[in-house]
Amino acid sequence: MTNALPVTLDDVHDAAARLKGVAHRTPVLRSRTLDALVGAEVFVKCENFQRVGAFKFRGAYNAVSRLTPGQLARGIAAYSSGNHAQAVALAARELGSTAVIVMPEDAPRSKMEATAGYGAEIVTYDRYTGDRVAIGEALAAERGLTLIPPYEHPHIIAGQGTAALELIEDVEDLDALVVAVGGGGLIAGSATAAKGLLPRIRVIGVEPEAGDDTRRSLAAGERVSVPIPRTIADGLAAEIPGELTFSVNRRLVDEIVLAGEDDIRAAMRFAFERMKIVIEPSGATSLAALLSARVPDLPRRVGLIISGGNIDTRRFTELCGP
Repeated sequence: MTNALPVTLDDVHDAAARLKGVAHRTPVLRSRTLDALVGAEVFVKCENFQRVGAFKFRGAYNAVSRLTPGQLARGIAAYSSGNHAQAVALAARELGSTAVIVMPEDAPRSKMEATAGYGAEIVTYDRYTGDRVAIGEALAAERGLTLIPPYEHPHIIAGQGTAALELIEDVEDLDALVVAVGGGGLIAGSATAAKGLLPRIRVIGVEPEAGDDTRRSLAAGERVSVPIPRTIADGLAAEIPGELTFSVNRRLVDEIVLAGEDDIRAAMRFAFERMKIVIEPSGATSLAALLSARVPDLPRRVGLIISGGNIDTRRFTELCGP
């Protein structure tokens, strides 16, 4: 295995310069109630306030903005359960291109409508029987499009890392960083930024109990596949870590903890009732790990990334209502 990582702190800084004035610099919130419940000072980076309602815009814009004029003219393809779909669709529109997005037919309706609203064409598939990577690659080849994957791309990883970069710039010293894990792009970029700036920081990933592919993979020292997860955290429903993201995470992520479905619902309710923010199940997973005491020996100053807030009223009420 080569000693060089595919993404560096310089790449994250470069992405930050490219995103300046385009992506939102999202707020860092505090809650005394949260601090008291978990026994630490918690600094919450709210990517639910990012453009398209999730951190995914950072990586998508960083990647799409680097395409050649010819590639932009031919168009872009992507596959996603929702947030990357919206991010690529908006980035394509901002940069004068077009996008075709492969989405599971059971993706949240609000995410599909938002993706279409940004001007993308949507192609659906069955997530439990279809192979979205194969479908996306075939579509891109057939139409001559440039494929932008949701996490298996160095520019995507570097862009996602700008969320942690901003958090550390705003808060400075942190003892730990807690990040949700799906395909691994957010935590790979976040770990690159965090360890580059604060070498002793503890990077903790959180997966839903139904989809612990990264936890198993880190324990095994190689990528391990799990059955396609059935979880309310649809954005984290990965069956195997990305090859590129795992090459980063196996070296920079210190541990993975799990959050149960009820823990995720409780975190969504807490965020709504006590912090006055709306977050989707995937976005609530990192918070759920703290509130349910899944992180052992929690240090004093903890950074937490809320990855997204894309959920409609009906679904929020269904999950969090009485």
